Amino acid sequence: MKRRAFITLLGGAAVSWPLAARAQQAAMPVVAFVNARTPETSVRATGAFRKGLNEAGYVEGQNVTVEYHWLDGQYDRVPALMADLARRRVDVIATPGSNTASLAAKAATAAIPIIFGVGEDPVRLGLVDSLARPGGNATGINFFSQELMSKRLGLLHELVPKAARVAVLLNPANAPSAETTLRAVPEAARAIGLQIQVLKASTSREIEAAFATLVRDRADALFIAPEGLFTTRRSQLATLAARDRIPTSCSNREMAEAGLLMSYGTDTLDTFRQAGVYTGHILKGAKPADLPVLQSTKFEFVINLQTARALGIEVPNSIQLLADEVIE
Repeated sequence: MKRRAFITLLGGAAVSWPLAARAQQAAMPVVAFVNARTPETSVRATGAFRKGLNEAGYVEGQNVTVEYHWLDGQYDRVPALMADLARRRVDVIATPGSNTASLAAKAATAAIPIIFGVGEDPVRLGLVDSLARPGGNATGINFFSQELMSKRLGLLHELVPKAARVAVLLNPANAPSAETTLRAVPEAARAIGLQIQVLKASTSREIEAAFATLVRDRADALFIAPEGLFTTRRSQLATLAARDRIPTSCSNREMAEAGLLMSYGTDTLDTFRQAGVYTGHILKGAKPADLPVLQSTKFEFVINLQTARALGIEVPNSIQLLADEVIE
């Protein structure tokens, strides 16, 4: 072979390899993963989702492409995002942990499979016909947000029995979560004789303003609604709560680990893993209509004992024994 021809052949191969790799990648199914948080605050959750995909036989970058769409609490972006995903006809839309994103996905497409994770009854939300036979293009996991909030308020009352006035922080931009909170918490509060003050925040600045209000009004404790924005801003919430010496109740262990007093809620990592498994089943050809909605069975009660000591709260051994984890 002549030297010039050999060089030409090598050059052609060098061009064709990346083209072939790109063609292979383009041929992979595409999963759109939509989350209310930020990538920095969701490392473990996305790892759990990937683990579920792996259990179903899919490895990101090898036989599936995952597009990550991070909302950072900006729910006004959701309709346009879902319209774009529907237009591009991605293979699956995964929305674990967000009622708002799940409902927007359902409104945007009746054809693309949707794997949701919602705290409300998905039948009442209109996502499925029934839990056993979803019947449409959506299925996923229900994690009982309303029931968990009632239980969580009761645990806060046990930890801080002298608290009479509890501020409730919710995000009005996330209407489904806010509505659930406004249904569940006042009713639970009445049952145990607590007064409730509702505070609203959709930005970091509004979170600051909410704390100023609860201090001015002398709230005894703060109940934080389950909300992706608040999980993302957990360090800010922990700093403000420590500054103002406010006992806090939140919905997931990440927030308690950040320094808030206690958390009670669904095992978030298991929820995301299950969403990954169901996404893999869909990629293999299963129909959402035939996959029953899963119901969470793993719940976590976490107490930050270091925070309790800083607030002067004595946590009885009986309550510590109830906890799945006590952070020293």
